[in-house]
Amino acid sequence: MVRANGAVSLRELARVVQTSEVTVRRDVRALEAEGLLDRRHGGAVLPGGFTRESGFPQKSHLATAEKTAIADVAASLVEEGEAIVVGAGTTTQELARRLARVPGLTVVTNSLLVAQALAHANRVEVVMTGGTLRGSNYALVGSGAEQSLQGLRVSRAFLSGSGLTAERGLSTSNMLSASVDRALVQAAAEVVVLADHTKLGADTMFQTVPTDVITRLVTDEPPAHDERAASELQALADQGVQIAVAGTGAGPGAAGGEQLPPGVRPRRDMPLPVQRGRMAAGQFRGPGGGMAAETLERTARVADMRRR
Repeated sequence: MVRANGAVSLRELARVVQTSEVTVRRDVRALEAEGLLDRRHGGAVLPGGFTRESGFPQKSHLATAEKTAIADVAASLVEEGEAIVVGAGTTTQELARRLARVPGLTVVTNSLLVAQALAHANRVEVVMTGGTLRGSNYALVGSGAEQSLQGLRVSRAFLSGSGLTAERGLSTSNMLSASVDRALVQAAAEVVVLADHTKLGADTMFQTVPTDVITRLVTDEPPAHDERAASELQALADQGVQIAVAGTGAGPGAAGGEQLPPGVRPRRDMPLPVQRGRMAAGQFRGPGGGMAAETLERTARVADMRRR
């Protein structure tokens, strides 16, 4: 799966091999020790994945439930008659599908996928930038795209990227994409970053949005036991970024997402909730041969993950 997609989330791995995320995390560590992949917050990438960027076909199948939930929350921030810019990406494409229902909206974008999602929305005006088409993500880049954004002013920019850290902010693996994203940011009064949990803590080559420029982050809840992702969220909140957490499960917060009130941010003495380690249903270590049985099961599972 990692070879095919370039990256994969722990949730997706757990679903495919039909086991818990805790167990998958141990198996990923074993594969990393063999040099077969690199761990990232909430997932895994091919070795040397710092500069690698997956194309649209691969990205479109990653963290789909999380992207859908994030798009739902982000769409609720948009008001009738507003003018916004929307950057390229699979998460922003999901957002665009929901914006088709907002009357009187003007959307400026460099993404063919965003424009396509809004093409038949009669009450939405779509403005495309100029530029050169970058086929891997269906985005317009280059000096033509950047020049077309000069003098533009809108209320909000909705952007995604390849990684997000409190230290550097949002980043991407492609220089041309980064340059256009910076121009989109310059055109907006507020910047909303859409990033699922697999991008938290990931740092790629080119910075697009410094942390102090990000107004709000819309993300999903990090998996249980992923304390590093929760720490990254805490660090972002401590630097003034408003955090909105979208729910992806079947619980009360699943439909509209769980959102912190505007202007109210968690402090270091009130850490974001992190689910502590729990033993998955059906997992136990009996007396005697329990450990041996678990070791054999893990060996078989790792071998299966290698084949995938």
